Formats: sequence, C-alpha cells, structure tokens
Amino acid sequence: MKLSTKGRYGLRALVDLARYSEEEPVSISSISAREDISEGYLEQLMALLKKAGLVKSIRGAAGGYVLARPVGQISVGDVLRALEGKLEPAECAAYHPDEGCQAADSCVTKYVWKKINDSINDTVNGIMLDALVEQSRQLRPGEEEKEKACSRK
Repeated sequence: MKLSTKGRYGLRALVDLARYSEEEPVSISSISAREDISEGYLEQLMALLKKAGLVKSIRGAAGGYVLARPVGQISVGDVLRALEGKLEPAECAAYHPDEGCQAADSCVTKYVWKKINDSINDTVNGIMLDALVEQSRQLRPGEEEKEKACSRK
C-alpha cells in the first residue's frame, strides 16, 4: 500500500492544526508556512477533511480551521480514510458481499489479504491524533512560543 500526498500532507496538516488551534482558529497560510505545503493544496485537503467531519471552518478576520472533534477522538485511520478512501492494499471480493467472488469458497489467499487489511486498519485506528501532537511537541519544542512572538510583531 502506498499513500499519496493527500494522505501524507493531510495528516501533517491535521497534526499542525491540532497543535495550534487550541486557543484560536488556524489559517491555511500559517499551516502552509510551517509545513511547507502549498495553500491551494491545503484548501483541497481541508475541504475533504471538513466533508468527513474532522475539521470546521470559522469565517471572518480571525477565522481559520479548528478540529470538529476532540483531538483524542480522531484517529490516523479517520484522517487517512477521509483523504485516501479505503485503506485496503488488496481488495478481495470474498470480503465484500455486494461484489461477490466466484472463488470465495475455495480461495485460501483471502485469509492473507484479510489479515493484511485488518493489520493496517488496526494500526491506523489505534494511533490517535493527540499522540502525534505530543510527538510533534517533543520533536519541535518551543514552536508555540515562537509562533506567538511572531504574531505579536
């Protein structure tokens, strides 16, 4: 399974948003500057995340984006599925009743695909956004203070 830039950049953007939106909405331009992702692309990603109910937009001069749910209730799986769709590296019709599979009864490889798919989903569903925010604070300490100092000038 290979994630596109939608999944990779979108997750980075959401971690940034979670880290900086605790006190006020975060602008696309500030996420863009910190994460080095184009504003146009971020707008597209935020639209997908908003549609999935993960972020809310706030209009006005002090507007921007905030999380739609508490940071501890958003999993990496929620984010990646919102941006990438299904996270199945191997689609097996045997596990999708609406698609059907003629070989489902005698196919032994379906167990391999199911185990891989379940492992991926279990992993991404078990990593919550708050854990990534904490990791971000440890890897890049003091950024909140720098950000506040820059905005006061």
